[in-house]
Amino acid sequence: MVAGAREESACDLVGISVRTLQRWRCDGLEDRRKGSEKRTPRKLPPEVVEAVYQTANLERFADQTPEQVVATLAGESTYLASTSSVYRILRTRNAVNRRQDSRTPVTAKQPEQRVATAPNQVWTWDITWLTTEVKGIWFYAYVIMDIFDRSVVGWSIHDSEDGEHARELFERTCRDQAARPTFVHSDNGAPMKASTLVNFLYANRILATTNRPRVSNDNPFSESLFKTVKYRAGYPRSFKTLMAAMTWFAGFVDWYNTQHLHSALAYLTPQQCRTGQASAILQRRNLTLAEARAQHPLRWGSRKAKVYAVPAETVLHKRPAA
Repeated sequence: MVAGAREESACDLVGISVRTLQRWRCDGLEDRRKGSEKRTPRKLPPEVVEAVYQTANLERFADQTPEQVVATLAGESTYLASTSSVYRILRTRNAVNRRQDSRTPVTAKQPEQRVATAPNQVWTWDITWLTTEVKGIWFYAYVIMDIFDRSVVGWSIHDSEDGEHARELFERTCRDQAARPTFVHSDNGAPMKASTLVNFLYANRILATTNRPRVSNDNPFSESLFKTVKYRAGYPRSFKTLMAAMTWFAGFVDWYNTQHLHSALAYLTPQQCRTGQASAILQRRNLTLAEARAQHPLRWGSRKAKVYAVPAETVLHKRPAA
């Protein structure tokens, strides 16, 4: 230094390190500390920012997006800022909103979770198409299922989709089962939302819910049932008459309810669960396996014998574990 002071002492006096002084000599005096004010060469001047905001809010641009605004101005030999800059300026002023009077899109929420702990609490229903011998013409199978024991509690087949057919089916099913469910779930089809059916459910204090639009897996129990229908051995390629379709479907429902060993029911039939036979059957199965393991321990090794059990509840629209 000119006065003869050491650099270390001078740096200590002003509160900087010797390395900072050396960097200033090499790179200049620009402040590079975190949080310091930075110079942005491409930053828009305040007058341009204000011009962009005012222009984007002109009446003639009321129904246009920033992309359309920039393109329109460019066609008029005017350039203020890039599309991303227009978005950024509008966003900082909370002006990025829908710029049209059309209906705001609504995100459909997942239907409410429904829990069945006994029969006749939650029913689901749907309509599946059955092919006929005439291309472009189908029969329609209306099917109601109880999700607790997977029983088909009501069904009918018609040559058209109609809310009146659905109402008649529900009226008959409630009478035959001597019960009214608390909840009924279906997809969003016209027969499901027909006033004649909705009025019947409302009059009987049955809460009806529907799928979200274009979300078929909101009704998984009915969809799974229809897959079993179509992949059942002996399923006809087509049905010649409505009576033929009804005859085949009656046989399928009888088999499904009384003979089909359902994997979700610990390989019991829906009827066994519905009529209260499940407990005795599973007790006998589990006792047999336990005795077999005791007699042949080497076959099992350290593994425990399988224990069959039916879930205490069935959940529709089950939420993922947190």
